[in-house]
Formats: sequence, structure tokens, C-alpha cells
Amino acid sequence: MASYAHDDGDVVVVVGSGAGGGTLANELCQSGVPIVLLEAGAHVAPDDFIDDEWPSFEQLAWLDPRTTSGSWRIATDFPNLPTWTCKAVGGTTVHWAGCCPRFQDWELRLRSEHGPIDGANLLDWPITISDLEPYYDRAEDRMGVTRTNGIPPLPANNNFKVMYHGAKRVGYEDVSTGRMAINSVPRDGRPATIQDGFNFQGDRQQAHWSTLTAEIPKAQATGRLDLRPLSHAFRIEHNGSGRVNGVRYLDAEGREQLQRARVVCVAANAVETARLLLLSDSPQHPDGLANSSGQVGRNYMKHVTGSVYSEFERPVHMYRGETMAGILTDEARNDPGRGFVGGYYFQLLSIGVPFMAAFLDPGAWGPEFAAKLDGYERMAGMWIVGDDLPQETNRVTLNADERDAWGLPVPNVHYDDHANDAAMREHAYEHGGQIHEAAGAVRVHTVVPYPATHNLGTARMSERPEDGVVDRWGRAHDVPNLFVSDGSVMTTGGSANPTLTIVALAIRQGEHIAREVAAGTL
Repeated sequence: MASYAHDDGDVVVVVGSGAGGGTLANELCQSGVPIVLLEAGAHVAPDDFIDDEWPSFEQLAWLDPRTTSGSWRIATDFPNLPTWTCKAVGGTTVHWAGCCPRFQDWELRLRSEHGPIDGANLLDWPITISDLEPYYDRAEDRMGVTRTNGIPPLPANNNFKVMYHGAKRVGYEDVSTGRMAINSVPRDGRPATIQDGFNFQGDRQQAHWSTLTAEIPKAQATGRLDLRPLSHAFRIEHNGSGRVNGVRYLDAEGREQLQRARVVCVAANAVETARLLLLSDSPQHPDGLANSSGQVGRNYMKHVTGSVYSEFERPVHMYRGETMAGILTDEARNDPGRGFVGGYYFQLLSIGVPFMAAFLDPGAWGPEFAAKLDGYERMAGMWIVGDDLPQETNRVTLNADERDAWGLPVPNVHYDDHANDAAMREHAYEHGGQIHEAAGAVRVHTVVPYPATHNLGTARMSERPEDGVVDRWGRAHDVPNLFVSDGSVMTTGGSANPTLTIVALAIRQGEHIAREVAAGTL
């Protein structure tokens, strides 16, 4: 592995090692660009993952203090845990289900598709589906997504069979085990899944694609990656000419360090990316770095989510097999006749008994709640993933009244459902219950959203600088050598799980940066 001096101003600094940052770092290393990769979390090896939900949560989750506001129920149930992301090398790719649908064409141009909607800050992306498709192809090949590139689908578990038969009985058509970044056969030096049902949170077998086990080792093999775990970035430095020139971070011993840079790429997940930009204010950038539009932190999206868990007369054992290897796509269309715009997916979901106790009905207790948990082995589960509309008032800000361990203001995540979001969720609850009842469910439980795992939109792409934060390449409108490289750049969220799109955008951005570095323009 490479080691670059702190005063080496020729390196590209990437902040965050997840789907965006880890992929981008590898792409640039393969192109001959020297990379310093700063990761706030520890380097946890797959052999050290813990097959126990709460200890695994403590090992991998981002547990630094955060605050929450708004009318979403998370502000009441989990006021200090608005998001469920990871703090480890590999970012949240060490704890994800692997589901990889693509954006649909119309989901990139919602302002044109829907027209103006009260309360929503709709904007078309500055790129089209034809811009993304070649990079989707490459991302699917790189990640080993099933049902692409000749890769066989994952097998059906009992939870899928419940979804499939119920969906078919109520008239749905497109139900499958999905496109999943999980090896169904050995591939890319990683084994096929053993269907152990716990791979969702730390895959000891390494059948799931993650930047920890796929992208970062390949980047290290080039001899151009300087990976620095336990390195918490807190400020991006910039000079009088309007260019960034370094990143300040706290190392494993809590010592302040400054890494010089020719280019800085921020991929810290939408909450921490916005926070870092806001913390990097100056007389030139009084409202935060790259924030002349006032859009940094705004338009926060997390997808419309919720769950349906239903009890059956006989055991289902939904926890056996891959957690989310099942998707129903029929509702992922734009049909305002349903009472809302945009669409949503049903996807398999199973959480373990400890998490079920926490999330099935937060705050509930007593005999009635215990009876629900008693039905656990007879349950089947589905998750709702839908397109929430961007709103300027849904935003990440700095909370100066709360400080982290280093004395820095913590991020506050404010969120209110749009009326469209609420209507979509209720439609999904109703139809999810119908699916399970058609398969023989005797009791249906609708479950409120968990802390957000899909965090998007806080530094969005825009054609005009006044409408967003970055351009079509993820380059800051205000700063020519500053890039954003994660889900923060998404102009709209679509109904698709975001990781595949984040990886595709990172590959595309890496090509662009490498070209400009080679040409001497960066």
C-alpha cells in the first residue's frame, strides 16, 4: 500500500470509502492517479464481523451524536439515530442487502414528468438515462449483479415464495428474486452465498459485493492507494484563488492533521457530506463551501419506506436465505390515478428477533406486543421503497447546541413527509397486506419506517448553479477542483435502491477526473 506525505499536493483526497468513495478511489488508482482515502471508521476485516445483530450494530453503525427534527416519527422514536449508516472501511456497503435496480428514464426528469407540485422542489437531472446506461452496464459487471452478464439468479427462499404466490393471486406480474450484488456462483475471487440469512450486516463469507472486499483491495494492489482508517475529516481548506487545497482531519489518536491535495472528492454519505461542506465555511464561502446557491444540506431524501410483516398459521422461517432476494416491480410506475405521483417497489425483508423487538412497534410493550413477537417464525416480511419528493425544508444543518467528541457541531436531520409520500405509503401498506393475505396470512402488521438507510440529495446535481451544488460530473459549481461522489448528488431519489446508481456515477466521475488530471486541467 502506498504512503504519501501530508504535504504532497499532487494526491487526490477522497473522503469516505463506501459505494461512492471506495469505487472512485479504485477507478482513479487504476488510471494512475495517487489517492489518499480518508475513512472515519475502523478497518474491520470480514473475519471479525459479528453474527449477532446488536453487537454487529455497535461494531459497524455510525453512532456519533446526531439530532433530529420534523414531523417524521423517527424524531420521536429515534431522536439521536435519524439514519442507519456505517462507520467502517467500506462504508455502508458492509451492511446492505445488495438490491440493484436501475433508475427508470422518467425518474431522472421529474420536473418535466410531474410539472410543478406544491411543496416540492422538483428538478430534472442534468444527465439522461443514456448518459448512465453504459456505466450501469459496467457497475453491474463489476458488482456481479445477478440476472446481468449471464450471472444466474439467486434461489427463492420461503419468504420469497410467500411474496410470489400472494402477488400472483392478486394480479401482479413482475416478481423475481431480483438483481442482487450477491454472488449466486463464485465470481471475482469471492464465493457464492451460503444463504445463511445474516449477510445483511457484515458478510463474513464475502459473497456480497462491497468496497471493503472488492474495490479497495484492487486499488491497494496498484500501489497508489494510501488508505487511512480512523481519520475523521472535519474541514476542507481552500485558497484565495477559489480552489481547495487540502483536508483537515483527526487521526486515530485524535491529533489534527492536514493532507494537501490537488483535488478533493467528498463521499461521506449525504448527512456527513453536507456537514463537512457546511463546516468548511470562510469569508469566501460564508454559508459553507460550495454553497452560493444555499442548497447544501437541502432537498434531503430518504425514500418512502415502511414494512409489512404478516403472520401465517405455519412457520415461514423468513430469516433463512438472503435477506432481500425478492422484488415486485409492478407499482414502480408513474400513475397519478393511484392518488400520488411516482412509484415504489415491494422488496423482501427479514430482520432478526432483537431488531424486530426494537422496530416492529417502537415503544410498545406488554402482552399484546409480546404476542406479536411470539409469531416471529410464522412471519413473512416485505419492505416498501418509493420515490419521496425533494423539499427544500428537508435538510441537514449544523446544530451548534450539540457537540461531538471533538467539539464540532453535530448534524441535525430535519424531515417532514410530503402529502404525496404519505399517500404512497398508505397505498403500499394496503396492497402489501393484500399480497400476504392472498398467500394465507392470518394477521398483518404495518411497520413504521426505520432510521433512514438511503440518504440522498443534500448536494444535488443541477444544470444551473443557482439550483444545486454540483454539475453533471459531480463537480462543485463554485469550486473547480472539488467533487461530491456519493448519493448526495442525486437530484431526485427515484424508487430504486441507490447503491448501483452511486457506483455507476462514481465510475463515470472517475473517468472524467482521470482525463482532466492527465490533461493537466486538474
